[in-house]
Amino acid sequence: MIRILLASTMLVAAAFAGVASAQEAGYARAKTSWGAPDLEGFWNSTSITSLQRPQGVTNLVVNEKEARTIVNDNPLIIITQQENDNEGKDPNDTSILNDKNADRGYNAYWIDPGNKLATVKGELRTSWIVDPPNGRVPFKSGVGRSGGNGLPETNFDGPETRPLFERCLATETTAGPVMQNAMYNSTLQIVQSPQSVMILVEMVHHARVIPIVANAEAAKHGPDVIPQWAGDSVGWYEDDTLVVETRNVHPLQPSLISPKGKVTERLSRWADGQILYEFSVDDPTLYTQVWKGEMTLNASKPIYEYACHEGNIAMPGILGGARELESRGITPTMGPGIAAGIVRPSDRAKQEGADE
Repeated sequence: MIRILLASTMLVAAAFAGVASAQEAGYARAKTSWGAPDLEGFWNSTSITSLQRPQGVTNLVVNEKEARTIVNDNPLIIITQQENDNEGKDPNDTSILNDKNADRGYNAYWIDPGNKLATVKGELRTSWIVDPPNGRVPFKSGVGRSGGNGLPETNFDGPETRPLFERCLATETTAGPVMQNAMYNSTLQIVQSPQSVMILVEMVHHARVIPIVANAEAAKHGPDVIPQWAGDSVGWYEDDTLVVETRNVHPLQPSLISPKGKVTERLSRWADGQILYEFSVDDPTLYTQVWKGEMTLNASKPIYEYACHEGNIAMPGILGGARELESRGITPTMGPGIAAGIVRPSDRAKQEGADE
């Protein structure tokens, strides 16, 4: 255990030592025609690995056997397997919904969570976060994500009171900051020119246009009175790495930084078909420390057209359902979510052991 902790500490220190990121042995990084590191293309981060480490998992790096256990314990994998098991059954057989979770059917059909942990720098990782060592976001006591419309998710007064993501207007995960994978649509496109870099994410089809300056000293942000979706980003190149500094996220966007915080992102080619995405979050308002992470972006096929609000009948259904419940004297609430009623294999094994 001591050796593992020491190795994790050395890994974190090396990843953010202020030098150009390492690359896979023998790989010669590609360049654009104007000499910048070539990051263009379509990239995907689909994986069971997510920002934070699962509860009960202690190590950042695991072996194949440990990885399989974590994957098999993941609620999204369990739900997907259940849906596969139900294929061919009578669609009118409601016994498959005995847990009364109305959220599950729709989401289980559309989700694309992947089926394995991510490989980052040749290692199987249990979280994108590498520091703090527990792999969890170090929120201050009583503090949560910044932003949002300030209304509870149980407010069904009208479309304006519903979350932006539910209304197909914005997402804080794939576009960032910090950029992350999602339950589906974890593909992005990078387009470069000498003056700017554009990162287009498939989810909600949001485009981050990042102006490129000479160096960190030349980086200037816009006025604070003009917040932006996904923040105000400025980028520059350090050797073979694109560095992006972002701050001033729009207050209506749920975000991992407050108006006073900043995110520093680093993108570099690890291999011909892989980008290493590193991030550092500095925000004393929300967190007890600066926290850092690494994520892999793998070469992918082109982005599909994102069609959420076009033909979207969910909002009339959500509000109509709320009015129906209110007419019966019932206060509308949120559904249990796609993980409700899930029994993980590890939980089942513990229960079976207790029953013996």
